[in-house]
Amino acid sequence: MTTTPGSSARPGPTDPPSATDPQDVGDEAPTRERDASRLCDQAQDLASTGHLARAAELYRRALSCASRPSVQARALLGLAVVEDRRDDPGASREAARRALATGDERHAPRAAHHLALSLEQDGRTEEAEAVWRRLLELGGPAHTAVAHYGLARAAEERGDPVGAEEHWEAALTLPSAPGEIGRLHAATVVDASQDLAERLLGRGLPGAAVVAAERGLTVADDPRLRLLRAAAHLEHAIADVGAIVDPPDDGEGPEETVSASDPGTSAAAVELLAGLLALRGDTTAAERVWRWGLTGRDETAERVRSRLRRGFAPHQEDEGDGEARPPWWEPYLEEAVVTSSSPALAGELFAVITRMHALLALPVVEAEARPDALRAAMEQALRTPSGLLWGPGVHADFRRRLSEAMGGRDVLPEDWPDQERR
Repeated sequence: MTTTPGSSARPGPTDPPSATDPQDVGDEAPTRERDASRLCDQAQDLASTGHLARAAELYRRALSCASRPSVQARALLGLAVVEDRRDDPGASREAARRALATGDERHAPRAAHHLALSLEQDGRTEEAEAVWRRLLELGGPAHTAVAHYGLARAAEERGDPVGAEEHWEAALTLPSAPGEIGRLHAATVVDASQDLAERLLGRGLPGAAVVAAERGLTVADDPRLRLLRAAAHLEHAIADVGAIVDPPDDGEGPEETVSASDPGTSAAAVELLAGLLALRGDTTAAERVWRWGLTGRDETAERVRSRLRRGFAPHQEDEGDGEARPPWWEPYLEEAVVTSSSPALAGELFAVITRMHALLALPVVEAEARPDALRAAMEQALRTPSGLLWGPGVHADFRRRLSEAMGGRDVLPEDWPDQERR
């Protein structure tokens, strides 16, 4: 019996037939190197379809008969991946360590990558860092970039900005001939640039974040990197406009509310900064900017209010005394714009309209003729907005109109329309 591939010195089978295990599904027991490779192929197919226990068994059988380090490393790496998917990190790491120990050029680096990530995810950063450094020794531009990315994360974790910067730079440095970059290398550059850009944005360094994102975009047109670059530009814009509009944290500024020289520029800066902050998701800061811009009675505050109300439908009411007044709801609209809550206000309005419509439509559809039932439905519909912030406003407006129609007499009960009918 030979353990190496090649032709036999005499014709006929080189090995006598042997009994097979029914679990082998007809496969001969592996007795040669090529059988170990074939078992690895089968195990890989089984793992890809979710048959993890059977795949692990075949990888172990392949390992038991493989003598070449390359085949051993392949079986061990496959076993490490399968055991990880089976939620057995201990067995997975043991197999990965053994694969790494073979020193195989193809599979040992992948085993180191797998092992370091497993340790890192378990919070064992020092052990992971040692494996990342071992991966550096294995060579190859792709895995070198992977190792530097891992070492950059490790340095960030232990608070070593100088060491982290060195490894970030190494991870993002491309070969002199960009056309030679492989898929793993490209994916690593993209992931590392995204990670670095996010960290830089979190530190308030949008300019550096733009540079990091663009280094990844030289490798792949990745939507995540484009979004990060846009977010960094947004922070730049906030900083630029914030140099004009700089409200204090307490929201109470001096009489001069902005630092620009003319009211038009100042008002535009207030509107733009509030909009950018709302776009960032910082609605509290956006509200503070609006309120600060509205402070005072100067021309700047008037122009800020004009910009705030720019989208409002023109509506002025003549109250009979020749003086036009804005409708009762405009203060609520202003507040919704200032607090970035216009969608919530619109939702409340549509909900109330729908409820009132349902209450009033049902008696009409059913041809209700009883006065008491009709009155009850109308009173219930009138009370619909009472519990909302703007509900008292619509009731007060009706009370005022009715009082004017009655010659100045208030004929409604004090708690109308919320009181139950007696």
